Amino acid sequence: VSILATEVATVTAEVPPTETPPSPGATATGFLNAWSEGDYAAMYVRLSPESRAVIDEAGFTRRYQDAMVTATVITVTTHVRSALQEGAHARVAFDLRLETALVGELVTDTVMSLSLYEDQWWVDWDAGLIWPHLAGGNYFRMDYVTPVRANIYDRNGLGLAVEGKIVTVGVIPGQIQDEPALLAALAQVTGLSTEQIQSRYASAPADWRVPIAEIPAEVSVDQNALLSSIAGIYRDEKNGRLYPGASAPHVIGWVSPVPAERLAEYRALGYRGDEWVGIMGLEAWGESILAGQRGGALSVVTPAGEVVAEVAKRPAEPSRAITTTIDREFQRKVQQILGGRRGAIVVLDAQTGAVLAMASGPGFDTNVFAGPAGATERSQILSNPANPLFNRATHGTYPSASVFKIVTMSAALERAGMSPTETIFHCPGYWEGLGPGARKVCWDASGHGDISLEDGLTASCDVVFYSVGQILDELDPHILGEMARAFGLGERTGLVGISEEPGLVPDPEWKVNAIAERWWIGDTINLSIGQGYLLVTPLQIARMLAAVGNGGALYRPYVIERIAGNETTPEQVTQPEVAGQLPLTRGHLQAIQQALLGVTADDIGTAWHRYTGLSISVAGKTGTAEAGGPESIPHSWFAAYAPAENPEIAIAVIVERGGEGSTVAAPLTRQVVEAYYGLPLSRLPREAEEGYVTPTPGPTPGPEGTLESPLETIENQ
Repeated sequence: VSILATEVATVTAEVPPTETPPSPGATATGFLNAWSEGDYAAMYVRLSPESRAVIDEAGFTRRYQDAMVTATVITVTTHVRSALQEGAHARVAFDLRLETALVGELVTDTVMSLSLYEDQWWVDWDAGLIWPHLAGGNYFRMDYVTPVRANIYDRNGLGLAVEGKIVTVGVIPGQIQDEPALLAALAQVTGLSTEQIQSRYASAPADWRVPIAEIPAEVSVDQNALLSSIAGIYRDEKNGRLYPGASAPHVIGWVSPVPAERLAEYRALGYRGDEWVGIMGLEAWGESILAGQRGGALSVVTPAGEVVAEVAKRPAEPSRAITTTIDREFQRKVQQILGGRRGAIVVLDAQTGAVLAMASGPGFDTNVFAGPAGATERSQILSNPANPLFNRATHGTYPSASVFKIVTMSAALERAGMSPTETIFHCPGYWEGLGPGARKVCWDASGHGDISLEDGLTASCDVVFYSVGQILDELDPHILGEMARAFGLGERTGLVGISEEPGLVPDPEWKVNAIAERWWIGDTINLSIGQGYLLVTPLQIARMLAAVGNGGALYRPYVIERIAGNETTPEQVTQPEVAGQLPLTRGHLQAIQQALLGVTADDIGTAWHRYTGLSISVAGKTGTAEAGGPESIPHSWFAAYAPAENPEIAIAVIVERGGEGSTVAAPLTRQVVEAYYGLPLSRLPREAEEGYVTPTPGPTPGPEGTLESPLETIENQ
């Protein structure tokens, strides 16, 4: 008789060698290590011939996998304490710890029996080695306690994502008696065309229940008499996730069944695997908050279902609601203003950084992801080449064009010592600062004449900023990049809950490292008017304009206003956070503010004709960004804050390939201001109307704030 103490080692399980008989402790350790690694095949080859005669490898593997999944086991840890050998038989005592996702850590000690055959120790297996109470054919059973998913609210307590009744209205083709009446009724209730409705059940077998659409429970009640009077219509009701008005879909996101490729990940968190989970936006970011902590009771039952023992139990932790900074009604209006255009609108509270509205176009209806009737719409969304699911507000990166001239003027004032009013440039409609062979045109080919730096920003005079770019490059080619980063460009804003891109602020080091080319003065001149390699997001631009308007505080944007508390977690309230300060003296900042007000209020301003008659003062900047590619139609930008004297909101609008900033984005921005202040929306100019096709520009000088190419440089100058 010998007693062997063996520590568990982390080794790759292998078939024990046959040359020298190992100890029973070594065989047990190999078996247990293989279990810790989930290598059931390596465990099975260590079973005794008698054990393998009772259970095949597939059944053995299934027995372990079923037990691990049912108990929500994350890790298996074992420790061999002793081995007792008596002739051809041995008993190995070991500690077993199962860390579970749902009921905590399970700890027990047990004994493994082994037998010696042909100079080799083998495990005499039974299910008690998984857990002692499982011996004799018993099984684990987990009774889940799942909290109700919490709601997401707007700043006024209105629902953006809520739990409610979803009514699926559908058709049983074989029961249709009066098809015209059926189609008319369903068209009235669902808003779909009769052709869309008919196409959904046309090829279905007669006895199928074909879902047509999801409708609100109150609509089902209101239309009960109509729907119940027509043969062939059925309704199913279930609890589900609703998105009232499909407000802020890119911010809120949606829920769907656990993706198959992430099933193991969710089971490790205590999910059964058949739940609906957040897929995008706050629904995904706040999954653990909105879903709460699942609870459960793990017990051992006989094959007949009788409870043998309760192994462990943990109560559920209630879910917690999220209140956002979004204003649902205002968000709805902003989405309508953007319409189906490709682009984005971001509206921030200029004094705190709170996101009041964030729209990305084209948009989509999150409700189509909530039930079976949305299959057609889901397919249309997923196959749409405009990519409606892409959040252009935070992931879209674009050259900012003349909006960047705010940064360039700041650098001229702070780093080059220029005066906003006394520094005079001359614009004849073109610029030959690098020689006649490198002539660059101003967007206004007739020229601005003698013009100050401040008026140059108001009029968006390219010649002024070509000249400033040249001066800054001679001082230090890093100046513009450093100033841009101080304005929050080239980095993520820190918005919690919504993913975002950092954009790009190019500089000499970046160019060498990224494309193995040196930095030319043409790169600086391109950057001075917001072209070249520069890439920004609409959120970054809205944040920048908020800082200019509020006196220089660069706030970290936020969309989560508060998270409700529960018995174990206190309420969390977001406080405005100043992430930086614009590097501008008070006088210089005021000069920039005055220039931006002139854009909408002075007759030299690039957007003054778009703001005539508006009772709210607006300070802003147009931008017309070359888009590249086969189409030469530029992106249309307008960035602003209002009221100009004491800003409450900051706005960034971009319409991809929309045309000039003053033609499309500026009128849309005016409508956003009108919507925020409850004013009637002004009529858009024809060129800004949705569906208008902007003519491709010819060889004449382009719109303000552009060069012939977004990546054009003046090489070797």
